[in-house]
Order: sequence, then structure tokens, then C-alpha cells
Amino acid sequence: MGENPKRSNGRPYDLEERTFLFAKEIRSFVKQLSRTVANLEDSKQLVRSSGSVGANYIEANESVSKKDFLLRIKTCRKESKGSVYWLRLLDCETNSALEKERNRLATEAGELMNIFGAILRKSE
Repeated sequence: MGENPKRSNGRPYDLEERTFLFAKEIRSFVKQLSRTVANLEDSKQLVRSSGSVGANYIEANESVSKKDFLLRIKTCRKESKGSVYWLRLLDCETNSALEKERNRLATEAGELMNIFGAILRKSE
């Protein structure tokens, strides 16, 4: 793959790549969590929602109608918001490095949610 241009915050311009990186970063983060019952269950939900963001964005780009496109973008926004929720539930307060990473990932999920919201507003 070629080099992707990056914004000043280090994030790629390509939203498909950005959502892919988000899902990969979530998976790396989850591997570091303590294996409590709650973390295991919540991290499963987080992995699903984070992957769904990019998968639905790919589907939106391949949509055959405007209605389908809007539905997929709404799902991207919903799954981004869900990712924030599952990140907030995870127990990592006793590890400051994990807490910092969780906050960074929640910020990224929030930014993705805002991007998809903007796409919706411009497309409707």
C-alpha cells in the first residue's frame, strides 16, 4: 500500500484507512486489559462496534442508492457512539497508561462520530 497523506494530528485523510486504524488500535488496547468478567464482556462489544464503523463505511461507499448510503452512514455514527460507551465502561483506572489510551481512543471515536454526523447533514 502507498503512503497515506496525514493531517497535522497524524490521522490519515482517507476515512476508510482511519476507521481501519481505529479498529486495529482498539484491538491492541483490549489485549492489554485485565481479564475481569466485565472487561471481557465489554471488550467484546467494543471490538464489534469499532470494527462495524469501518465495515459500514465501506458499505456506504459501495451503496447503490442514496437511502442505503444514508443508512450506512447513520450506522457508522451509531457504532462510533457505541464505541465511546463501551470504552467508558472498561475498568482500567488503576493503570494510568491504559487510562490515557482509553481517553485517546474515546476522543477518536467522538471525532469519527462528528465526521459521520457532518456527512449526514451534507447528504440529506
